[in-house]
Amino acid sequence: MAEVKQTRIEISDGALIPDRNEKSVFSAWRISFFGAIALLVILPIVKPDPFWDILKFIPDGILRTFQVTVSSIVIALFIGLVAGLGRISRITIVNRIATVYVEVIRGIPLLVQLFYIYYALGQFFTLPPMVAAIIAMSVCYGAYMGEIFRAGIQSIPKGQMEAALALGMTRAQALRKVILPQTFRVILPPIGNEFIALLKDSSLVSILAVSDLLRRGREFASVSFQYFETYTVVAIVYLVFTLFFSKLVAAMEKRLERGG
Repeated sequence: MAEVKQTRIEISDGALIPDRNEKSVFSAWRISFFGAIALLVILPIVKPDPFWDILKFIPDGILRTFQVTVSSIVIALFIGLVAGLGRISRITIVNRIATVYVEVIRGIPLLVQLFYIYYALGQFFTLPPMVAAIIAMSVCYGAYMGEIFRAGIQSIPKGQMEAALALGMTRAQALRKVILPQTFRVILPPIGNEFIALLKDSSLVSILAVSDLLRRGREFASVSFQYFETYTVVAIVYLVFTLFFSKLVAAMEKRLERGG
C-alpha cells in the first residue's frame, strides 16, 4: 500500500500576513486596507453628522487601546520566554510548572480571566481596571507565547547547541548567544500574529470600564443612539490597524530573511 503523505494545516486567529510575492495592484490586502482608509475619509465628508463627530470622540480610546496592547505584549513576551524555557527544561519541577501554566491558561477563555482577575480576586485586593486588564491579557497571551518560544527553540538543529558546548560555552551561554537569536528570527511571524490577535482582543477590556476604542464607541452610541454609524467606524478603525500591522510583520520578516 502506498504511503499517504500528510500535510499540516496551520490556521491563525490573527490577521492574514500578506503574501510577499503578491505584486498585484488589486491584491486582497490593498483592496481591504485602502478601501477602509477611503471609507474613513469619505464618510465624514459625505455625512459629517455623525461620522465626523464619532472620529473626534474616539482618539483617546485608540490611544488607550494601544497602551493596553503594547504593555500586554511586552509582558507576555517575557512570560512566554520564561514559560517556553520551562517547557524544555530538564528539571522536572520547572517543566511541570510551565506545562501546567500553559495548559490551564489556554483552557480558560480570556473573557473569564478578565472577570476573574478584576472581580473575583477583587474580593481580596483591588486593582485599577487598566492594571487588571493588562495583567489578564499578559497572563493569557504569555501562555500562547510560551508555546511559540518552545516550538521556535526546538526548531533550531541540535547541532547548534552541541557546537556551542564544544567551543566551551555553558548551556546558558549557548542558549543566550546562539539559540535564542536564531529563535527570534523563526518566531517573528507567529509573534506578529499574536500581537494582532491581542490588538483585537483588547476590545474585551471595555467590560472593565477601560476607555478603549470600543468603550468610547459604546459611550457615543449610548448617547446618540446611532449604533450603526458608531460601530461601523469602530470596526473600520480596528480593520485599518490590523491590516497595517499585518503588512508591517510581513515587511519585518522579509528584512530578516534578507539579512541572512
